[in-house]
Amino acid sequence: MIFTKSFGRLLFVFIWLCCGTAHAQTCRDLLFEGKSYTACTVAASEDLRLFNAGPDGPYGSFKVLDDALKEQGLALGFAMNAGMFHRDLAPVGLYVELGQQGMRLITSDGPGNFGLLPNGVFCITDAGFAVTESLRFKSAKPECRYATQSGPMLVIEGALHPKFRPGSDSRLIRNGVGTRADGQTAVFVISNEAVNFHEFARLFRDELGLPNALFLDGTISRLYDPDHGRHDGGFPIGPIVGTVVPRTPGEG
Repeated sequence: MIFTKSFGRLLFVFIWLCCGTAHAQTCRDLLFEGKSYTACTVAASEDLRLFNAGPDGPYGSFKVLDDALKEQGLALGFAMNAGMFHRDLAPVGLYVELGQQGMRLITSDGPGNFGLLPNGVFCITDAGFAVTESLRFKSAKPECRYATQSGPMLVIEGALHPKFRPGSDSRLIRNGVGTRADGQTAVFVISNEAVNFHEFARLFRDELGLPNALFLDGTISRLYDPDHGRHDGGFPIGPIVGTVVPRTPGEG
């Protein structure tokens, strides 16, 4: 068979349209200073959403959410818990879904990690992603399609949170999100072993090169990564962030 350049281009397009996977391999394991992490990279061109509750109440788990998406012919590509929550699984702090604000922005200090100021907001707009310190977010008033507030900030314009201590013995499984300066990439990270805030923040800044990053939660941190057979379970969780992809025919 004569293989022309023109035929080659057509073959490439055919393979890309017909035979490609439903979504990219988003997550990868990495080591930083001897500690194990999993980092999941999402491009602004992907369908990244926040979820908290459906018609029957809070989803509470990746499985319940994925089952709900199944009814629309969709599936979770990857997912992670997306911020702190109350006993009824309602978000703590600002929460926006499909442009509708469910909870208000909180800028005052308070107990726990959320109140360890500065805290911040992860915002998804039509143009891309941003992690922004809460007072700056309040001043800028960006139009977020989705948003979740959490705290503390891990990295603020290239600087670590001023209250983090290198030798802290507060070590937990933690997860968070950082964004690139151009807003076209978000990187979600979960530690696979207990780490302190200083170690976790330096991963985002020094290893991943992200100028802004936000802590999402600790202890209950979970990851759903079907490409690599990972589905962390446990008691119900509040807000969930994840990519949405077409469900493959025959997929459960």
